[in-house]
Amino acid sequence: MASASTSSISLQNNAPGTRFPSSKASKLLHSNLKFPLLMPAPKATGIKSSSTTNYNEAVSDEEMDKIRRLQNGSDVRGVALEGEKGRTVDLSPPAVEAIAESFGEWVINGLEKEKGRVAANVRVSLGRDPRLSGASLSVAVFSGLVRAGCLAFDMGLATTPACFMSTLLPPFSYDASIMMTASHLPYTRNGLKFFTRGGGLTSPEVEEICDKAARKYANRLAKVSTMLKSPPERVDFMSTYAKHLRNIIKERVNHPLHYDTPLKGFQIIVNAGNGSGGFFTWDVLDKLGAETFRSLHLNPDGRFPNHIPNPEDKIAMALSRAAVLENSADLGIVFDTDVDRSGVVDREGNPINGDRLIALMSAIVLREHPGTTIVTDARASMALTRFIIDRGGQHCLYRVGYRNVIDKGVRLDKNGVETHLMMETSGHGALKENYFLDDGAYMVVKIIIEMVRMKLAGSDEGIGSLIKDLEEPLESVELRMNIISEPRHAKARAIDVTETFRSYVEEGRIEGWELDSCGDCWVTDGCLVDSNDDPAAVDAHMYRAKVSDEKLGQHGWIHLRQSIHNPNIAVNMQSMAPGGCLSMTKTLRDKYVTWPYPFLVASGMDKILDITQIDNYTKTRLEK
Repeated sequence: MASASTSSISLQNNAPGTRFPSSKASKLLHSNLKFPLLMPAPKATGIKSSSTTNYNEAVSDEEMDKIRRLQNGSDVRGVALEGEKGRTVDLSPPAVEAIAESFGEWVINGLEKEKGRVAANVRVSLGRDPRLSGASLSVAVFSGLVRAGCLAFDMGLATTPACFMSTLLPPFSYDASIMMTASHLPYTRNGLKFFTRGGGLTSPEVEEICDKAARKYANRLAKVSTMLKSPPERVDFMSTYAKHLRNIIKERVNHPLHYDTPLKGFQIIVNAGNGSGGFFTWDVLDKLGAETFRSLHLNPDGRFPNHIPNPEDKIAMALSRAAVLENSADLGIVFDTDVDRSGVVDREGNPINGDRLIALMSAIVLREHPGTTIVTDARASMALTRFIIDRGGQHCLYRVGYRNVIDKGVRLDKNGVETHLMMETSGHGALKENYFLDDGAYMVVKIIIEMVRMKLAGSDEGIGSLIKDLEEPLESVELRMNIISEPRHAKARAIDVTETFRSYVEEGRIEGWELDSCGDCWVTDGCLVDSNDDPAAVDAHMYRAKVSDEKLGQHGWIHLRQSIHNPNIAVNMQSMAPGGCLSMTKTLRDKYVTWPYPFLVASGMDKILDITQIDNYTKTRLEK
């Protein structure tokens, strides 16, 4: 157990959005967070490392690029184990050590700027999902943190939201935290997510950390020793976190007959996908009186043998749906690996994820906060906008990327636009009441509370009844165009493609397509881009176009974006008209991608884009 600080902290004063000053993002940040006094902590663990440092050696651009390419928006992700065809290990222990060291230095520097004095005994926790590479990479993280001068605390198997909460809940209240996970990606991958008491780091902040790590990595013959003079202090934070969730349910349900077991009489199926989410079954639901018999894949297994731990995965949702129907359960829950995302299944077996999950959460939040603004990414449907507006809410469409969506909500709320819910269509969702943290377990807690309240109010309808009038798009398609380029040039090529798309639409080269942006962030119309005096940093270029014709009017949209995960361009389309997505795909190919050859190099007419998916989709639909 971590030693308690004699200095008290108020959770209400830890509103995410506060960051340590960053050279690349200082304009976007504010510094109203008051840190508690640092109290004496256990002696820092020493790490024996065979690493040598020689900063007089020439820095290799190629070696530095290896680390920089590990940045994945506001996270770090890479291949940690052999086994992927065409992919080599790039998230090695030396790379992780350099990144953890740079993060530790960043935290220390931020605290010193905040306090105006030397920061001693800076405490950083580490949690991880059950991936096979977690043990060896954890040693690298601890080594890097100690190199930076931090005290390390090992939370063991944990969830991403729990890592953030470990910076807030006493007696832990760490200065920062790292979660080691690659979310729903294959077992060969791994990654790092970073938190301070102000919330998750932004893309520019992670870019700054990776840049410093790249220099460390390139300038040392890095080896990470598995010999620790003494291990980092092991702490049991997950029990505290689970109790925190239980108390929220008990207090808000306030059951008139059995306060401590408000879920008595409810059967709930949990599918943890062999990730970190099993705790929610035995340490939250069971202790509140729920029947969780027949839950699925609760045992942590870093090979993920049953299916991808992902609420968007068809197998995960199909298995959960079958379990709900076979057991006449009241609710099914599907978690991703690190439990920052979730989806649910109602008692009728209807999957609720994507737009449906946003609609469900919107219905709940708008009952509690009438008129509030709800921020989503720009892949949300036109029907979802109508659903939110019909219930008195405002819908702000913003950039794809969960960190973008959450940070937009934080900025709006800070600027006087009441914003209680931010959700991306992938399932990431954050609430103002929960420190603007994307916590899949907390989302489920809100749904469970509403389900019990409905029952207590005499309703025989399940949770799915709240979204029974949500329209579904007639057609919805996602396609990819791969960038044909060396890895170091792929990002620049992708930017060229997206910016040319913007130019084509703005200049009217594609009839019936209009750039969908409001400019000055009037939230009733959406704000796909920031064109104000203080725009948010861009981590990936993307644009959405409204698509109309004389007969149907506006019937759909197309969204084109530079992927931050892989060297490709993602194309999302939705339409309320039969054949609408096929028509948009053909127009994209014939009027933009290949005409008049904007992405062919004039000298050799070599392709910049591989449009195989575009061609295959068009061919398949035409054959039908």
